[in-house]
Amino acid sequence: MLEKINKVDDLQKLNIKEKEELAEDIRRYIIEIVSKNGGHLASNLGVVELTIALETVFNVNKDKIIWDVGHQTYTHKILNGRKEELKTLRKLNGIAGFPKTSESPSDCFDTGHSSTSISVASGMARARNLNNEDYSVVSVIGDGALTGGMALEALNDVGYTNTKMTIILNDNQMSISKSVGGMNMLLSKLRTKKLYTKSNISAKNIILKVPGIGKPIVKLIQKVKRSIKQLIIPKMFFEEIGFTYLGPVDGHNISELENILKLSKQIDRPTLIHVITKKGKGYKYAENNPDKFHAIGPFNIENGQEINEKKCSYSDILGKTVCKLAKKDKRIVCITASMKDGTGLTDFAKEFPDRFFDVGIAEQHALGNAAGLAKVGMIPIVPIYSSFYQRAYDQVIHDIAIQKLHVIMCVDRAGIVGADGETHQGIFDMAFFRLIPNVLIMAPKDLKEFQDMIEFAIYYNGPIIIRYPRGGEENTFKFYIHNKITLGRSELLKVGQDVSIFAIGKMVERAMFVAKELRKKGIYAEVINVRFLKPLDKRTIIKSIRKTKFVVTIEDGTIINGLASSINELIIENNIRNVKVLNFAYPDEFIKQGSTNEIEKKYNLDKFSILNTIEKSMKKRKDYSKNETNNNIIKVNKKEHIS
Repeated sequence: MLEKINKVDDLQKLNIKEKEELAEDIRRYIIEIVSKNGGHLASNLGVVELTIALETVFNVNKDKIIWDVGHQTYTHKILNGRKEELKTLRKLNGIAGFPKTSESPSDCFDTGHSSTSISVASGMARARNLNNEDYSVVSVIGDGALTGGMALEALNDVGYTNTKMTIILNDNQMSISKSVGGMNMLLSKLRTKKLYTKSNISAKNIILKVPGIGKPIVKLIQKVKRSIKQLIIPKMFFEEIGFTYLGPVDGHNISELENILKLSKQIDRPTLIHVITKKGKGYKYAENNPDKFHAIGPFNIENGQEINEKKCSYSDILGKTVCKLAKKDKRIVCITASMKDGTGLTDFAKEFPDRFFDVGIAEQHALGNAAGLAKVGMIPIVPIYSSFYQRAYDQVIHDIAIQKLHVIMCVDRAGIVGADGETHQGIFDMAFFRLIPNVLIMAPKDLKEFQDMIEFAIYYNGPIIIRYPRGGEENTFKFYIHNKITLGRSELLKVGQDVSIFAIGKMVERAMFVAKELRKKGIYAEVINVRFLKPLDKRTIIKSIRKTKFVVTIEDGTIINGLASSINELIIENNIRNVKVLNFAYPDEFIKQGSTNEIEKKYNLDKFSILNTIEKSMKKRKDYSKNETNNNIIKVNKKEHIS
């Protein structure tokens, strides 16, 4: 069946049985591609029938279908002319794992973060009404995303203003980790509603048959029942705020889905369709472990095992270190925004269940909650991915920084994360956090230093940010001394007089490699692990700059307002003249998908590009030959570091 589908119009030629066969073909195709490329598997397997039904009933080239988060759109891309291109999924210059308007007109909006689709859809519906146009607007949102405050704000607005649009609530009882909170409890009750509905209809039909008094009795019962329904039928939540509620419906039954979607088109007010799906549907390993298969690297289809064995990561170190410290200090608590496993808090949640709080996909609430805990003496640790910290920026400023509260904000997946593309790259956190007064910003050079920074953060009294990249096993300093962390002090790792290399976080390892290679060519580089982006160790940095008059900065963030800006400003403020400056950072643009290595090479941030650029620049310096003749004067110890 998959061979017959080259564009979405081809769906209309198939009957229900053929569509069911197509669904199985699509599942096999998605599993095959993701097993090679990696990707979001479980969520995509769960919406195959839903996507087929949606794109049968609605015209994707005219109607607007907005997929919340958007990581579940592989079937949509297959049905809309990108079947072959899906083989390039998440690759450099390939197609993205999320909707992209630049790829196809059928992608009506770029999405990548949770809980945004209802707001976007309501905007499109209002524009349609203002322009007297005729098209349907549909938001597809998961039950996990419905825990996000933005989604609830949008529900409240849409219901009140009575804007005609359809919300598909894809209820698989999961976000990334299992859904939590009151909204999940509400939906759990709705899932059990079907029996009540059937018995209610049967009873009504029997009473109506009673001659003369059937109708009055039914009306009386209905009047009493309305008040009772408020207590026992949670669908009233949606109906009371202005929605017509339809469902629940089996999200893997194409015929039922098509019928209810057609019905929704006839309703001239906001409609919510409650669809029950199974995350990972059709692949037993994903069904049994949807957390693991939410986003996974290449894996063996036969046994579900990832091909590249995962080694110790920064997230693992966070979990182990916090568990160790929490045994000694009962003030330590951990908060996650539905990312317990991804941020390394699984063991903490098991060992300290009373001190672990999963607030759902609600980063703003997570930080506000942390502020409250800190205000009364607890020490909250809040690990959130860099790209998701963007969603709680105001809480960091308003709730935490102004009051100088002791909240430890762990910024996971900082820098380039690779295949998920623009919406997930963590390159902006240094820039936007650096603007906030009262906040400390640190970044470890390796796993051992990360552990030291967590311990330092526990006993520091104030807002503190620790940023670290995905993974980390490739970035372990086995042979270098780890100096004690002192507030606002950098770490001098290598002495030199020709060039000063300032690096932060994972890029320190790159700086050391470059210095080692330069040494072979008679160029002595001084390497400083900056450690603290804020406060900056101005004294040490200025001293090195005055000595070499050649500055190199290396960071895995944006060129604007990060390490480069900090040191360039320092040079200007202190009126240090005749300084050559090379800044290695990501440009002022959004970075598309690709492997981390490919992206770093593309933007000249791999170690060989950095090395070659410095070498070329050294050769152009007028005093290069003078430095070269004086190299024998420099004394460097064998380990090439200062303890």
